Amino acid sequence: MPQDIVVIGAGVVGISIAAELIRHGHKVRVLDRTGVAAETSQGNAGAFAFTDVMPLAAPGIMRKAPKWLLDPLGPLSIPPRYALQIAPWMLRFWRASWRDRHDASVAAQSALMDLSKAALERQIASTDGEHLIQRDGQLQLYEGEAQFRDSLPGWELRGRYGIKYALLRTPEEIAEIQPGLDRRFTHAGFTPDWINTTDPKAWTQHLAQSFQAAGGEIQQCDIKSISSTTSQVELTHAGGTITADKVVLAAGAWSHHLARTLGDRIPLETERGYNTTLPAGAFDVRTHLTFGAHGFVVSRINGGVRVGGAVELGGLKLPPNYKRAEVLLDKASRFLPGLDTSGGTQWMGYRPSIPDTLPVIGSSPRTDNVIYAFGHGHLGLTQSAATAEIVRDMIAGTKDAISLSPYRADRF
Repeated sequence: MPQDIVVIGAGVVGISIAAELIRHGHKVRVLDRTGVAAETSQGNAGAFAFTDVMPLAAPGIMRKAPKWLLDPLGPLSIPPRYALQIAPWMLRFWRASWRDRHDASVAAQSALMDLSKAALERQIASTDGEHLIQRDGQLQLYEGEAQFRDSLPGWELRGRYGIKYALLRTPEEIAEIQPGLDRRFTHAGFTPDWINTTDPKAWTQHLAQSFQAAGGEIQQCDIKSISSTTSQVELTHAGGTITADKVVLAAGAWSHHLARTLGDRIPLETERGYNTTLPAGAFDVRTHLTFGAHGFVVSRINGGVRVGGAVELGGLKLPPNYKRAEVLLDKASRFLPGLDTSGGTQWMGYRPSIPDTLPVIGSSPRTDNVIYAFGHGHLGLTQSAATAEIVRDMIAGTKDAISLSPYRADRF
């Protein structure tokens, strides 16, 4: 039965959900405080990272964390003035790194990735979006035999979940896929099924245009609170109230603040990611490049090069520290000796992060009329199409494609 549905959030997750719901006959309106792809969805690396099933909270992470945290420009950092505020989240993160929780997270992430891969192909076909897709694979790069050996359990685990990969053991093998890398990178793992979009902002706008062409409405509106009765949901904003049969909360890093107005306390933190986008011609990037030990990636965006990554757990209010973007670009210039670093544009985005790396997808414990779809971390683009199909099925009351228990809002 068609319903009047409001989706809060016009990033790639919210727009994907809205497009899927309207395609199945619902009346759908999207509300966002800034507009389509105006926040994190516009500046990410553009990767559909279906092979990225390993959670950040991995066994042994807490042995590495102190060294990283002492380096304010390292791959994982917490600004000192934010350390006390984030302490409860870090305790949950530490517990999520234990073997029992870690293995369960990998299994749940793999199930969601399998659905995400198939759902993306359906989304591309239904929106005629192939012209915005790059199918060039990904290289994970290692400096020396020891670093490569340390990665092997992770590759074996990926293989058990059906992920295709090839292990490369010489700079010459690597150069066949990506010429121009510094020879310090002696080993690599190549995942051929990795997919990127040519531009994450353009991809989200493409989905939004498809949604609007089907009769959907997008409105700039800053929702302040959510309340629910047995039959409707009421949203308050500066100009009054909006009611709907159902509300889907997909506002990324801002979602937990709105969930709290409904009475739900969800441990979401903000991974502040930095990047620099260089113009076309900066380097001949032929595949997505991941420098895991250094916490950043290099991808091709609109013919140019985007260098970005790292994790800064710093919330929504602290000012950006663009020295982090400069450090990543400097490393990239050493790892890719022919890289032209001139003419770049710096950016920072807010990745919504849950301690166990899994998103929150499911009904609010307070009411079935509010559905949560947030907390995807750096995998929002990757898992957006699957999240849309899951929400569609929840509203239709049909059988879940995968078990939703690992993603429930009250799992903490």
